[in-house]
Amino acid sequence: MSLANGRPYLAIPGPSVMPDRVLNAMHRAAPNIYTGELHEIVAGLVPDLKAVARTKGQVAIYIANGHGAWEAALANTHRPGDTALVLATGRFALGWGTVARSMGIETEIVDFGKRAPVDLDHLAEVLRADTGHRYHSVMLVQVDTASSVKNDVEGVRRVLDETGHPALLMVDCIACLGCDRFEMDAWGVDIMVAASQKGLMTPPGLGFVFFNDKAAAARAEVDRVSFYWDWLPRANPSEFYQYFAGTAPTHHIFALREALDMIAEEGLDQVWDRHATLARAVWAALEAWGQDGPVEMNIAGAALRSHAVTAVRIGAPHGSALRDWLTANTGVTLGIGLGMAEPGDPAWHGFFRIAHMGHVNAHMVLGALASIDAGLKALGIPHGRGALDAAAAVCAGPQAVSSGPIKRRIPMSAK
Repeated sequence: MSLANGRPYLAIPGPSVMPDRVLNAMHRAAPNIYTGELHEIVAGLVPDLKAVARTKGQVAIYIANGHGAWEAALANTHRPGDTALVLATGRFALGWGTVARSMGIETEIVDFGKRAPVDLDHLAEVLRADTGHRYHSVMLVQVDTASSVKNDVEGVRRVLDETGHPALLMVDCIACLGCDRFEMDAWGVDIMVAASQKGLMTPPGLGFVFFNDKAAAARAEVDRVSFYWDWLPRANPSEFYQYFAGTAPTHHIFALREALDMIAEEGLDQVWDRHATLARAVWAALEAWGQDGPVEMNIAGAALRSHAVTAVRIGAPHGSALRDWLTANTGVTLGIGLGMAEPGDPAWHGFFRIAHMGHVNAHMVLGALASIDAGLKALGIPHGRGALDAAAAVCAGPQAVSSGPIKRRIPMSAK
């Protein structure tokens, strides 16, 4: 007998839980790719994707994961020898910088560590010192999936403007688009990259690059972009096949259409509010457990944490023991401490991450927290009491009250 039998809960920070509606939308025969319904669906996807990104700019869709979106964004805006300023707050901005270097782009890394966001005062010093405007771009993640830190993207734009630096502002929202508030146009972001498998609730395999006029002007200065990565025909296709540089990812399109419908029905602001409330419930439980034991959130300040994922330090070997126990005994799978291991802890045994992104609600999050509580007890890991009461109190609070789900389908682009 195992209490894990039943429907499993994948609480890792991507791929996230896929709604039944999304899965059912994919469960159909392949369509005609040359005319008809598929063309209409894709034409509707574009404005709705822009609505989620809060932009009137352009978007190019790639059959790729987030790493592909990284490369596409760089390929269209940088030439070999250009310099990018990489603001690292965990693992993933460093990864984007690695891709840049593989393309012949020089990178200068300012590493703020694994437990803090970008320091805007330090960034201002770095930009003021660049009197020759050597930096062609400033690259950062809004949320680092490994550390769970949330960066102040609007603040980075403000520093660029106050220092008079002309660098492109490039932001990775792969971890958090549709979970944490993001305002591409209002915050002055030139390029944003995202992917399908997290807040957009769609299987891995689609990458997105959103770009504004300044980024389009940078593309005009690039001498050569490969056929596949070039965003010009994808964003302004004269024929349908140019959207995807070949055969369309038909069933990913059906899935994404359904996911965007679900976001539109709930309302993007309400989606953000739901994520914020569920994140606070997770944090309340973690704070209670941490009152008497090794449980500690990686990011101390609540305002600096993502609403999509929370990284937790618990000490070796407790992290791996807890993750393994939950998978085997409760059907809940937590994320590993990706990129967080310290020297002597090569297998990230002292960490776990809990995702609260995309298709999640109170009973899913509270169930995961109750499972963690059971695991702490079963393994004899010291912990404070009252975690579940604290999480339930957040979910029961006035900020969680709503009129219920909206039943009508209203494309965001039509609002």
